[in-house]
Amino acid sequence: MLSDSRLFLVTTLLRALALLPLPFNHALGAIIGRMYYLFPNRLRAVTRCNINLCFPDWSPPQRQALARASLIEVGKTLCENGPLWYWPEPEILRLVSQVSGGEYLRQGLQQGKGIIVAAPHLGSWEILGHYINTVVPITNLYRPPRLPEMDSFIQKVRTRFGAKLAATTPKGIKTLFQLLHENECVGILPDQDPGRGGAGLFAPFFGIAANTMSLLPRLAQKTGAQVLFGYAQRLPQGRGYHLHFIPGHPDISHRDLAIAVAALNQGVEQCVRALPEQYQWGYKRFRTRPAGEIKLY
Repeated sequence: MLSDSRLFLVTTLLRALALLPLPFNHALGAIIGRMYYLFPNRLRAVTRCNINLCFPDWSPPQRQALARASLIEVGKTLCENGPLWYWPEPEILRLVSQVSGGEYLRQGLQQGKGIIVAAPHLGSWEILGHYINTVVPITNLYRPPRLPEMDSFIQKVRTRFGAKLAATTPKGIKTLFQLLHENECVGILPDQDPGRGGAGLFAPFFGIAANTMSLLPRLAQKTGAQVLFGYAQRLPQGRGYHLHFIPGHPDISHRDLAIAVAALNQGVEQCVRALPEQYQWGYKRFRTRPAGEIKLY
């Protein structure tokens, strides 16, 4: 009953936000983000910790300014999900004001070996997926939430225009290999900590050892798929989004997985440095530590 109540509350709020224009959603999100910054909370603590780790050469005021800007963008992310999950597809696509590197999607298809879009937690990954699906059918790898009711809801809103989802299970991973062999596109969030158990290797991310997924490099190595990094830059004052696609380094498909995951992190870092204020610094990216190291959070 409690899970049903939570889902009802979430969907009611999102539907209400979907009645409002994007500029209003982003303005409301900015207010929420400022509250995150002003009052003590876990998200603010993790954000500050990560920024201090990744930008040790910045002055304290610079790091504080980035933390504030990042938390404001978190608020915008929360509020924009109403429009992006409920608006009709034509209205959503009208929010895309510019696409840089879109030709790489079509060129990747011409190679006949599929495309892997590595989409970090940067900007709006929801609208990125909507746009890609208009160019090439996409199947996104995702980690199902703990609540079954929420899982059904997420599947519904993210597949309503034809995109597909593959869960982070052996069956889902097998599906990704099959789709790439069929020259389709798969989307993966490359900056998630895969946890312990052999699913990841440690590689530098902003100079810090980060447990990094080996799945994406293995997919690229075994299928020959083109790897692209993609992110949707949120424009000021709710003016829409600028989408970016950047070819990944060939080393991401290197046979040596240590080299491959290092190249993957370098690609993510390149994207983040281009738009650091819109990165999700509140994620515990360095949660898993190498043996003998102390916890960071």
